[in-house]
Amino acid sequence: MTSASAAPADRPAPLWRRLAASGAVRSALIPTGTCAAVLLLLTAYTATGAAGDPPQKISVSDGRIFQPADSANTAAFFYIRNTGGDKDTLESVSSLDLGVTVLARTVSENGESRTKSIDPVTVPAGGSLRMDPSTIKVTVLDPPSLELGEKVRFDLWFQNSGRVRVTAVTVSPGPL
Repeated sequence: MTSASAAPADRPAPLWRRLAASGAVRSALIPTGTCAAVLLLLTAYTATGAAGDPPQKISVSDGRIFQPADSANTAAFFYIRNTGGDKDTLESVSSLDLGVTVLARTVSENGESRTKSIDPVTVPAGGSLRMDPSTIKVTVLDPPSLELGEKVRFDLWFQNSGRVRVTAVTVSPGPL
């Protein structure tokens, strides 16, 4: 005679229980977990923008702007360093404090020096650009009155790095 309680003992265990008892599930968890962790880390790495091209590393320092005299224009100067792996291009400079600004260069024609607007300027990878009165500068058209030591905000716009905010200090015209 068989009793009702003896029937379940004859039935085989479910597949998941047999796999767990054999160690197959534990053996599969380690590589599966490792793959999931690596996929998660790669997704986070890519989402931060760190994957792919090396990030641009533009730094701007030594901002100076000449105190405007009675002339209609003045000039601002910056030291730009590119420590990134690719060249970058300074496309324009703007200042909400000053109004119209133009990238310019001093040129000599027929024995006279004058300021001429220029195209965007490339800063090579690992290189730098030091603006000064005899080379590249930022010409400020019709500037307001500025006191010596006054700080003026500028935005330098780069092709790859975007906007870099910097402050220039008002100085007397002369050698930088």
